[in-house]
Amino acid sequence: MPLLRLDDAQIYYEVSGSGYPVLLFAPGFLSSRIERWQINPSKPGVVQDWCDPVPVFSQHFKVIAFDVRNAGRSRGTIDADYDWDSYTRDHIALLRHLGVERCHVMGACIGVSFALSLEEKAPGTTSAMVLQNPIGLSDVNRPVVDREIGSWSAGIANRPDVDPRFLSQVAPRMFGGDYVFSTTRDFTERCGVPTLLMPGNDTMHPVTVSADIARLTGAEVVDPWKGPDYRDAAIARARDFFIEHTPGGCC
Repeated sequence: MPLLRLDDAQIYYEVSGSGYPVLLFAPGFLSSRIERWQINPSKPGVVQDWCDPVPVFSQHFKVIAFDVRNAGRSRGTIDADYDWDSYTRDHIALLRHLGVERCHVMGACIGVSFALSLEEKAPGTTSAMVLQNPIGLSDVNRPVVDREIGSWSAGIANRPDVDPRFLSQVAPRMFGGDYVFSTTRDFTERCGVPTLLMPGNDTMHPVTVSADIARLTGAEVVDPWKGPDYRDAAIARARDFFIEHTPGGCC
């Protein structure tokens, strides 16, 4: 089992295909993990509204998928400073471990927050971004966000290595702000990375947050993109977008 072992974490990852690297941040809120591209545990047997990017992208790229810390097969220390930077340090370390200095990035749901944070903390790492279904805060979804945090916290609270005092501090530290939580509108506007956006349109993935991202980045917007009538064309456009923005070209 491929594991990156760090001082305070172990990160499970998988690599598929070859060529220019693409890093995938899976959906699933803080339970973001590889399998969430394919299934939603709360809806067993129901096909996702989107295509799994791994088999599509791996025909052209070296695809890096992984479970974020404290999700799936990854683990990490929860201490008094646990926040978005804890995750981003893992992501930078994984890229360095694999010898990747620059890559394309696709993030879905909370993966959008991870993707933007990566470029903010390691400028120049991202050559192009596909952002799908961004989470964020709206006027009406605070209770939904809080429920997601509660569900994640309950899932790891009984682990012997988790201190409940520190666990209780994660929510206000990571999700006390607005927008996509991990970064600011100001950074998004000056980010400068070519972006393709598949906008959200539900309570957890507010229209207003996607509209902000589209306005601030000048993103190419693919909409509609969800469901059996659109998902194949949407992932094909994401693939082609990455091919178009690959440094030195892509086969």
